[in-house]
Amino acid sequence: MRRREFIALIGAATAWPLIAEAQQTEQVRRIGVLMNTAAGDQEGQTGLAAFHQALQQLGWAITRDLQIDVRWGENNEDLDRKYAAELIALEPAVILASGSPSVAALQRATRSVPIVFVRVSDPVGGGFVNSLAQPGGNATGFMQFEYSFSGKWLELLKQVVPKLSRAECY
Repeated sequence: MRRREFIALIGAATAWPLIAEAQQTEQVRRIGVLMNTAAGDQEGQTGLAAFHQALQQLGWAITRDLQIDVRWGENNEDLDRKYAAELIALEPAVILASGSPSVAALQRATRSVPIVFVRVSDPVGGGFVNSLAQPGGNATGFMQFEYSFSGKWLELLKQVVPKLSRAECY
């Protein structure tokens, strides 16, 4: 073995523990969550628990891989605005927003942090995305209802209650 090969081998052997340690200490990713319910709301807690469970099933460990910062807007525009600013200041990799008021507050606060929304009734009409097929901007997500089903619901209701002459939606 020549001198240069020997020095390269020793250098690699001494650097190996440092390289291995660096690979094990990956950066913890931060996720912001802005819920449109109160902290004690059962539906909000259930949704948040499902989110945590899905992340764990995908192999993410909360505290080891992820830090999740949750804020509860309580369907209050002032709280949504305040908490949106707080979450953006924490510099998350992505924000999960529940409900139209939360998405609106977050989009007023940032156009660069990715926003994934749920429970939004009309993301195109609300101005959150350009279209469902090509959202554009920094927001994407899931609609609460698919409007094309509305006619089918009325047809089904009419079949179940043939004498129905009026239906109201709340």
